[in-house]
Amino acid sequence: MGHQIITDDAASRRAPLAVLLIEDSPLIRRSLTEAIDALGCWRVTAFADAPDDAIASLSAQDFDAVIVDLQLRQGSGTDVLAWLQETGRARGAFVAVLTNHALPTYRERCLQYGVRHFFDKSLEFDRVLDAMIDFARERA
Repeated sequence: MGHQIITDDAASRRAPLAVLLIEDSPLIRRSLTEAIDALGCWRVTAFADAPDDAIASLSAQDFDAVIVDLQLRQGSGTDVLAWLQETGRARGAFVAVLTNHALPTYRERCLQYGVRHFFDKSLEFDRVLDAMIDFARERA
């Protein structure tokens, strides 16, 4: 599935929207970063592979999007989602879970944390990009 790169004049004049990518697999991180950056309206500006690192980044900087894997090097992405909900730091941001653990119980828990976008890494990798494009258009 190809993704439409946003090239209208208004979008091209704006700085890309900042993304924090929380993913512990270097291969997936690289692949997802390339795909996100190619959209033109988004830029991965920070990475984290553990909840503590992610929370430190979120505390230090505002992000327009946070993409979270649930199973991380140490801990769980749900720790980050709980922190985002408690602090309100992601209010108005695009928050998505992209995981290999797309079981209904995980999906339900993420919904309880306010996550609107929950994708299975192996089956729905491209859908996160489509959702990001839609979000950027709505925000423009």
